[in-house]
Amino acid sequence: MKVTVVGAGAVGATCADNIARKELCTELVLLDIKEGIAEGKAQDMMQTATLLGFDTKITGSTNDYTKTAGSDVVVITSGLPRKPGMTREELIGVNAGIVKGVCENILKHSPDAIIIVISNPMDTMTYLALQSTGLPKHRIIGMGGTLDSSRFKYQLSQHLGCSPSDLNAVVVGGHGDTTMIPLIRLATWNSTPVTNFLSAEQQEKIVKDTMVGGATLTALIGTSAWYAPGAAGAALVEAIVRDEKKLFTCCVALDGEYGQKDICLGVPVTIGRNGWEKILDFQLNESEQAAFNKSADAVRSMNDVLKTL
Repeated sequence: MKVTVVGAGAVGATCADNIARKELCTELVLLDIKEGIAEGKAQDMMQTATLLGFDTKITGSTNDYTKTAGSDVVVITSGLPRKPGMTREELIGVNAGIVKGVCENILKHSPDAIIIVISNPMDTMTYLALQSTGLPKHRIIGMGGTLDSSRFKYQLSQHLGCSPSDLNAVVVGGHGDTTMIPLIRLATWNSTPVTNFLSAEQQEKIVKDTMVGGATLTALIGTSAWYAPGAAGAALVEAIVRDEKKLFTCCVALDGEYGQKDICLGVPVTIGRNGWEKILDFQLNESEQAAFNKSADAVRSMNDVLKTL
């Protein structure tokens, strides 16, 4: 099994580190456009192998896509990160060209690869990857909802005083501060609705804090977060290579599901060896569906920007 991570910045390197530690593949390629960055980080990670006990071979490459040949899964993290005060939408112009070029180069050498998109604005970059490659829709996966759902569980755990691992909670819709929809009505603490334990004020705060989770970290750190995004990307790789049929919220192409078409948006899907394999219908209520439709409208507006580039 071979996996490539494109972009050796903080998110890409963290994703690669998680993949190597879990031995999700025999060969891992880290690629970046900046001279020496991927090679240096790959060598640094390989020097942890004896300390951490993994045998994955990690290779770094400066823009040499021939080294990615035969990849089963490719994670795209390349592009400019957010700075404080910057929205994900403001990244469209620059990152669209980067993501499109990466997809073209990857598929020259790995035509059967499953592609995971992390680059922002993630919903639009996922849609661009689908449209520009012409790949079967099940082989293009946007990571956003996986990360947002993890952040949702964190916020819930802080108020409940419990382990995040005991929580089931998902975020659907767009991967944006105003477009994501934390489904607190459906969130459970070991099968019991979390709303049984939280006041209306707590529920409102949890939802709001989840929605601005990325912006909060960007303001604190000075750039986009990387530990959780990298781990989220690696979790999807794990579900694919181990054929786990695991349920995640991912940005995928919709064809009538949740009332939407010709768009990539976050919905609950099972992830396995073939990519995303099935969309689950969570039976949104009227207000949740209205929020989902509003989220879709906002993402479509971003997608329209692609036509002007």
